[in-house]
Amino acid sequence: MTDREIKLVMGALLHDIGKVVFRAGDGRQHSISGYEFLKDDLHLCDTQLLDCVRYHHGNLLKTARIQNDALAYIVYIADNIAAATDRRVNNSDEKGYDVKVPLESIFNILNGNHLKAHYSAAPLLDDGNINMPTEEETVFEKSFYNELINEIKNSLQDLENWKIEYVNSLLSTMEAYLSYIPSSTALHELADISLYDHLKMTAAYASCIEQYLTAEGITDYKEALYKNASVFYEKKAFRLFSMDLSGIQSFIYTIHSEGALSMLRSRSFYLEIVMEHMIDEILEAASLSRVNVIYSGGGHCYMLLPDTNKMKDIIKEKQASFNRFFLEQFDVSLYIACASTACSANELKNIPKGSYKELFKSLSNQLSEQKLARYTKDELLELNRRSLQDDRRECKVCKTSAKIKGDRCVFCDAMDKFSKEILYKHFFTISLKEREGAIALPGGKYLISQDEKAVKKSMEEDPYFVRTYGKNKFYTGKSVATKLWVGDYTQKGKTTEDYAKEAEGIDRIAVLRADVDNLGRAFVSGFPEEYTTLSRTAMFSRQLSLFFKHHINYVLSHPKFSLNGKKKERNATIVYSGGDDLFIVGAWDDVIELAIDVRNELNRYSLGTLTLSAGIGIYQPKYPLSVAAEEVAEYEESAKNYPNKNAVTVFEGTYSWEDFITKVIDEKLYELETFLSTSEERGKAFLYRLLELIRTMDDRINLARFAYVLARLEPDDDKDKEQKAAYSQFSKRMYNWVQNEKDRRELVTAIYLYVYLHREGVSE
Repeated sequence: MTDREIKLVMGALLHDIGKVVFRAGDGRQHSISGYEFLKDDLHLCDTQLLDCVRYHHGNLLKTARIQNDALAYIVYIADNIAAATDRRVNNSDEKGYDVKVPLESIFNILNGNHLKAHYSAAPLLDDGNINMPTEEETVFEKSFYNELINEIKNSLQDLENWKIEYVNSLLSTMEAYLSYIPSSTALHELADISLYDHLKMTAAYASCIEQYLTAEGITDYKEALYKNASVFYEKKAFRLFSMDLSGIQSFIYTIHSEGALSMLRSRSFYLEIVMEHMIDEILEAASLSRVNVIYSGGGHCYMLLPDTNKMKDIIKEKQASFNRFFLEQFDVSLYIACASTACSANELKNIPKGSYKELFKSLSNQLSEQKLARYTKDELLELNRRSLQDDRRECKVCKTSAKIKGDRCVFCDAMDKFSKEILYKHFFTISLKEREGAIALPGGKYLISQDEKAVKKSMEEDPYFVRTYGKNKFYTGKSVATKLWVGDYTQKGKTTEDYAKEAEGIDRIAVLRADVDNLGRAFVSGFPEEYTTLSRTAMFSRQLSLFFKHHINYVLSHPKFSLNGKKKERNATIVYSGGDDLFIVGAWDDVIELAIDVRNELNRYSLGTLTLSAGIGIYQPKYPLSVAAEEVAEYEESAKNYPNKNAVTVFEGTYSWEDFITKVIDEKLYELETFLSTSEERGKAFLYRLLELIRTMDDRINLARFAYVLARLEPDDDKDKEQKAAYSQFSKRMYNWVQNEKDRRELVTAIYLYVYLHREGVSE
């Protein structure tokens, strides 16, 4: 990026900083407050940037003495476009502004909701603590905004250095401190777009507009953007872009060796880095920054780009380059599909109604078509001409034919070394130079893991340094990394065998696969028509990513639900958590418990608008995880096929989450625990006999046999009344349950849970 392009992005990211100053008690217009803050407190003296802040409103721009090609004109119209996609009336009769109003939840109006929940006054912390929406009264006091100003001021030292690293630093600072600050405090408008998201979208629009105008040879910004703004809103100046990585599941789960858990995690993380790397390769080629990324997760991304011939050529060239790399490295197992469509500012504002949905429909159709016809005629001919080389053998780990190093292919050998560091290192650097332990990436680049000291040295001294990604921590200043949220909860160094030994009862592990129901529908049509805009898509996407990539670590490290009342740290490892889905391996009881925690917290977080369907399989610790992944995928599919979804399949039974928690665990498992803990006849043989009879309960003879087995548990006459009463309740409930098909299925699952909780070791 040129200095001018960087100044434009930074000016757009800072244009509304005066809102924080104003709400802290400054009585002037926020454009003036922000200008004075940057000039006097942060000692910025660059006129172009300061003008972007000072003149981003028409009333001051009208009399401004600036050049006709001043960047302020771009920020002015970009702010208007962003504001138009942010601000929608809330159907109230209230007028005016209230600087104390909190940020409302984006989920208030999603999927038919009509709520008034909002967030508390707090920054976005990198400890993962979740700022849950609430309807309890909340006000943002001046003292809170004063604290924010001081924090921002301390974070933005040496800002006047026009390098791309400072864009990342500024973006990181804005995300940390402004994610839960409302952009608008107008009482007649929804306040569900954060100031951070508004600033980021303004910067994205501004970058695209500048490149579009340059490509069109337009230099009189005053004429094109200020005097004739309504004409510009109709121009196809933008290109909505999507990228989708196919083959993720088979790539991750093609593991057949010892140490599979760490290898699964490293392959999953590798794909996360690959996607972010491909995004940055496109942005860097186009002289754009991370502000243009709307959403990234789950092997999928959306970006807002300029509609120029250069941009279209970059997309075409990069897609071809990425897929050449995948063919060379992984044959046909991975493929990147790209789609884009030109659009106007009005279409991004959903003018006319329905035009916004059509943009995403176009992207979806393009991606589907590409996946059906992946390769060109020349690529197909080249694939057919390929023959196995003499030096290729089968890799012990992934079972593919490749050049072997020892008994593993070059990629799996590198991944084995990488897997030992991935969960515990915090920086992942992209380099132009291949070195020991480096893993190949698209575009002739390589991935290495580093600590903070090594990263700083690379930034200053390494001529092959490209960029670095910092994991789960905000970094600001000169040596700043692109921050990535990563769900990486684990118990350091533990294997599946360790997890099985630490499970309650039987030595078993569990595998969880889950994803959000109907997410595509929520993206495209989850909001009412009048609220369907790019700003809400971006806000919704970021909130979803925050949960599955960031807050998920907090959910697992702060356990709530328990099968037996014992609260302990989760013995589990997140293999993958991103976009909208999960893959977790751990002790069998911990996995069931944490699955319930994730479901419950997502329900709170999304105000009931998003549901989760999951499959949970229970296995011996040496069972191949690749096979388990396929089997649990079928369980997950069973949950997806349950009426209204929002379900879980476990022990081959599929239940709504509510039924699984309240009927299977709280009711039937609790009844088994309560009675059998005091019964002298608590042998598991009794429960096995009951299971055998329950499975054939359609036969009335077996119903009689079931009653007989229960009768044998009746306490002797000399037992106390409490024991006899407990037996009477237990036998009555059991007898009633087995005569109802739904209760009968729930009872079977509850018995399995009880037996697993009380079995010892693996011998039984």
